[in-house]
Amino acid sequence: MAKGTGKDGIDTRHYDVIVAPHITEKATLLSEHNAVVFKVAEKATKPEIKAAVEALFDVKVVGVNTLTQKGKTKRWKGRPYRRSDVKKAVVTLAPGQSIDVTSGI
Repeated sequence: MAKGTGKDGIDTRHYDVIVAPHITEKATLLSEHNAVVFKVAEKATKPEIKAAVEALFDVKVVGVNTLTQKGKTKRWKGRPYRRSDVKKAVVTLAPGQSIDVTSGI
């Protein structure tokens, strides 16, 4: 068995790439076009994201688009602070494929 693989043969580094599903109205509308949105690690690359989604969810990925949402400057008790930046990935799946993000892996 290769180093870093779990009992089902999935590389444990894939769990570090995909942080969480991003569930919003816009992400739900994208699901009608066979796309799913995930929050991913800041240093994750498109090939890493593609490999992680294909391994974890057992689907065929057609394309990956990434974006970095810059954190807002907010105020709390009069003092400014800044929210963290978040990297998102819009993963387009092959026709006939789907991912149910409401269930766990």
